[in-house]
Amino acid sequence: MRPVTALSASPKKAAARAPSRAGRSLQKGQQTRAVILEAALGLASHMGLEGLSIGALADVTGMSKSGVFAHFGSREELQIAVVTEYHARFEEEVFFTAIREPRGLPRLRAMFERWVRRVSVEVDSGCIYISGAVEFDDRPGPVRDALVGMVKAWHAALHKAIELSVQEQHLRADADVDQIVFELHGLILSLHHDARFMRSPGALARAGVGFERVIHFYASPLGLEIDQARKSPKNGATRR
Repeated sequence: MRPVTALSASPKKAAARAPSRAGRSLQKGQQTRAVILEAALGLASHMGLEGLSIGALADVTGMSKSGVFAHFGSREELQIAVVTEYHARFEEEVFFTAIREPRGLPRLRAMFERWVRRVSVEVDSGCIYISGAVEFDDRPGPVRDALVGMVKAWHAALHKAIELSVQEQHLRADADVDQIVFELHGLILSLHHDARFMRSPGALARAGVGFERVIHFYASPLGLEIDQARKSPKNGATRR
């Protein structure tokens, strides 16, 4: 058998090293993209999706325009990536924490309260869903489609939570699910407008009062009892 020389063995070593180099390169590329996306989210929150540009991101990140362009081939692709990332963070902060609550009013209340909490944090920056709706309401295209899709997904989650509240008999059987979604979203829009634009100090409290009125209007006696019990500080199952 012909002995294996150093020269004949080197291609095997090179092949073994290649996946490692490729893996490190891929990881570095993902990290760079994450840095750019984080900066893009910050810009979009303050300036809107239309304020995003490859040049602006290059300035913020200290990268070249070609470097940014390599990760996002176009301004439109960048805008869609920002919308997608914003939605993922919204889901993580609002939806996935709320669904740990029991089905029915406890879960619905948790979803609304976390939604309000997020809006209150975004008062100084801005909500991409809301600002994006203003920017793209009459502009058809992929960015508008992405925004609409994300908002519809959230509405569908609310719709499901309300339906489960009806099934659990926490809300009346004749509760108008679409109307409740409409009213809850309306409260959020009013909160954002009054807190961000009008700088009204009572906006958060008014949003809370509005939610209580919606719930009390549609709640069943059982639902009111369960809701009150979870809000009571004397109850061991007090809502967090």
